Amino acid sequence: MGKLIKNHWARLIILTAAIYQVAAAIEGFFWPKIFWDFLTKNLDGAVKPVPALQIVNLILGLMGLAYEWPLKFIAGSAVHRSIEARLIIFPLSALAAVLQYQATNAALYYMIGMGVYFWAYSEGEIVCAEPWTLPKRGARARMGV
Repeated sequence: MGKLIKNHWARLIILTAAIYQVAAAIEGFFWPKIFWDFLTKNLDGAVKPVPALQIVNLILGLMGLAYEWPLKFIAGSAVHRSIEARLIIFPLSALAAVLQYQATNAALYYMIGMGVYFWAYSEGEIVCAEPWTLPKRGARARMGV
């Protein structure tokens, strides 16, 4: 059996979260609802009459899609290869998602994906310059060091 490549697994989880976030943002334009409205009505201004939270969720979801299924100008860049950058960007997406009622599942997926990315980071995994590829074995790996 092969070794689990955690950054590929995390990428799939984050892609699922981003797709869910985009769909939830679009649904939020038609049925605006803040998740925490059972505690307070103070946050209702974020979703109606101006759909600010839906727009933020739509932009962050599309950015997450462009980042994880990389566009040509993003693929291979230092930002794309950085797991640390992902661990900084995706909590913001999760925060925006947890505020909108329709996107709370996306926030959970983001949290799971960030946990897997942290696991990959702590084990020293790298994200390859070309998406969905395996790292090349170096001379140290062939020598068994």
